[in-house]
This record gives sequence, structure tokens and C-alpha cells, in this order.
Amino acid sequence: MHLCAHMKTPSITWLPAKRWPFFYGWFIIALGTFGIIMSIPGQTIGVSTFTDSLLGVLELNRDQLSVAYMCGTIASSLMLTWAGKLYDRMGVKPLALVASVGLGVTLLLLSISDQLANGLGGGFWMSFVVLALCFVMLRFFGQGVLTMTSQNMMVKWFDKRRGFAMSFSSVALALIFSLAPLFLDALIQSWGWRGAWRLIALVLFTAVPLIIVFFFIDNPQQAGLKPDGNFIENEASRRKTLQQVHKEYTLPEARRSFTYWVFVGFLAMQGLFTTGFTFHVVSVFAEADLSRSLALSVFPPAATIAMIFTFTFSWLSDYIRLKYILLLKGLGAILATLGVFYLSTYDLAYYLMIIGYGMSGGLYRVIYAVSWPKLFGQKHLGAISGQAMTVIVFGSALGPVLFSFSLSQFGAYTMAALVCTLAYLALTVAAFFANNPQLKWRPNELPVSS
Repeated sequence: MHLCAHMKTPSITWLPAKRWPFFYGWFIIALGTFGIIMSIPGQTIGVSTFTDSLLGVLELNRDQLSVAYMCGTIASSLMLTWAGKLYDRMGVKPLALVASVGLGVTLLLLSISDQLANGLGGGFWMSFVVLALCFVMLRFFGQGVLTMTSQNMMVKWFDKRRGFAMSFSSVALALIFSLAPLFLDALIQSWGWRGAWRLIALVLFTAVPLIIVFFFIDNPQQAGLKPDGNFIENEASRRKTLQQVHKEYTLPEARRSFTYWVFVGFLAMQGLFTTGFTFHVVSVFAEADLSRSLALSVFPPAATIAMIFTFTFSWLSDYIRLKYILLLKGLGAILATLGVFYLSTYDLAYYLMIIGYGMSGGLYRVIYAVSWPKLFGQKHLGAISGQAMTVIVFGSALGPVLFSFSLSQFGAYTMAALVCTLAYLALTVAAFFANNPQLKWRPNELPVSS
């Protein structure tokens, strides 16, 4: 505990942030983005590339693998609120460091998961238990803690320009996440699936911890700086913006807010649909008599659309109410789910899927990046975002199972698509009633520098 408290102080940072040649917050954006990128092996988009390899060596079928993934993901989600509270007390360095090393250990265990199962007696149940436990660690350290700590660190360094600053991170993440399956597949082709996981683990054991220890700083106050780098708009750029009232909500207060659950619901549904679709994307297209190459071709154009929406609405989030972005996200998500529903029926469905998937994915990053500090303040950001992450990860656990059972029980993925469509429709209606008491329209009242 004393070590963790020491690591939270800025003295361990290699170069003084105050003497950085530009506002250190912009470097924090790059660092936080890098941290989230390194969580990709713990994200569904990273796991899905290795799915067929695991099915080939473990005594599990697709349904059983999906259930193991669900169990591991749900179990990990139950610990994320606790991890968020730890973040509020300890800061970014110790938690991000533990997450990086923990994720690396998990990848090493996954690379020998079949050998571990056989060494412990083999058979279906041992394969299931070993894989589920690995998924608990993978999702907790990867999708959970490493993502949450990197994201929270970034948003603390900006206030008035938070949306604008986060747009650069969100665009980069949209591009890199869309290319991740191709990159991971190339690693598998060159190093084998075991070697690919071990190579990533080596980076998580070495380069990532060094960057965390020497460069991560939890907030600008620790470095003797202020959010936005004392940015003051000049007279020519004065405009009406959404100014924050700065009430610091506790986690129980946030939980009592209808708006909180509308936002969390949207993000959880994004996790559910995206993980379900991505986990089974090749099979989804195969059931519609479409090729594997066409299935993978969804991601690059969707990523381009996502980047456009992410950059545009991250910037606009500084000036418009978040509920309007939420409504547009709901429209995109409904288009994507309808695209899956009609994929085998209409050629147009393929393009609806790409457009909707790109829109909803891009706006998801906007909502996830800026919502919690803007809605509820920063003092309890770890607890509030940790609780939200718990629900998001729980939702993502259900996605692969929903899609898998839809195929096995109904012979197609249309039932899963219909359930997602109805859920998104209900959330979009609820978004009309979401209200943010933290924000109100008023002109800027900042002094103008002479």
C-alpha cells in the first residue's frame, strides 16, 4: 500500500511535466490511447481472432466456448466497481501497472491452456474451467482495468476542451481497433497462435510497464498544472458552450439518476451487440451464404465512418447536449442490427450494417470518453466509471452466447438481431427523457488575455 501511494506521486515521472515543451495533457492523450490499444488482447475483437485456434485444441464446441467466455466475462465484471474505487484512492500508476503485467501473465496461460487442461486430467469440464478462469483474468485486466485507468487518466487532463482532446484518441482507437483482427491474424500466420500471444505478453511485461512508471500521471494537479493547460479562449472564439456546474456526484447519487442508467444501458448494449457480432462474424456471413472475405471487409469501411463520427461529435460534445449524440447513436445501432437481420434477404442490408456499425461504434467512443466526468464530475470518477464498466462488461459477456444460441436454437442469427433491435429501440425512446443537471446553456465568462 505504501508503495502504491508512492507511485501515485509525480516525482517518479521521468521528465518534469511542467517543463514539457507543450502542454503535457496532449502527451497524456497519446499515452492513454496507447494503454487502451494494449488492452486489445482482452477485448472481444482481440479474442475472436484466436477462437478457431482454441476450438481446434480444446474439447469444446462453439456454444461451450461462448459460455466459458460469458462466465469469465461476468465474473470479471463483478470486480470492476471495486477496481474503480481503488483507482480513486491510488491513482493510475499502480493499477495500470498491475493490469499490464496481469494481462501478460494471462496471455501466457492461454497459450498453454490446452496443455494445462490435459495436465489436470483433460476432458470437457477441465477444458471449460481452465478457459473460463483465463477469460476472467483476460477480461478483468484487459477490457476492464487497463482500459478504465487509461481512459480516466485522459479525461482528467481536460475540462473545457475534453471532447476536442478525446477526439484524437477516439479516432486513433477506431482505426487501430478496426485493423486489429488483420494484425493479429498476421501474427498468428507468422508465429502461430501460441507465439502471437507470447509475443504480445513480452511487450506487456517490458515496454508497457516502463511507459506507465515513467510517464503516466493521474491528473494535472499532481504535476503542478491545470486542466487544458490554462487554456483561455480569445475574444474571436467566444461562443455559447455547455459549461459544467461541477457538482461532484458520489456513486450512490449517480446510481439514483435515470440518466446514468440510460447512458450505461446504451454502452452495455453496444458491448453486447459488438461482441456477439464480432465473435461470430464469419459464421454470421456464412449463414447468409456469404464469404469469409466479405465478412472481414465490413470492418475497414465501418472504421472510416466511425472515425468521421468520432472526431466530429467528440468536438461537438463540448457544445451540445450528450443526449442528442445518444439519440443519433441509437439510430446507427438500429441500422446495424437490421442489417444483420436482413443480411440473407437484401443486398442493401450489407451496406446498412456497415453504416450503422460505423455510426454506433464511433459515437460509442464519444459517449464512453466524455460522459462520466461531464455528467457526474471527477472526484468519484473511478467508482462511477467502474460501476459503468461492470455493466458494460456484463453486457459484452451475453453477446457471444446470445448469437451462438440464436444459431443453435433457431437455425439463424436473426433472433439475436431482433432482440438487439428491440433493446436499442427502447433505449432510444428512453434517451428522449434523459436530462443532465450538470450542464446548462450560458455564454463563456472566462477573461480574455490581453
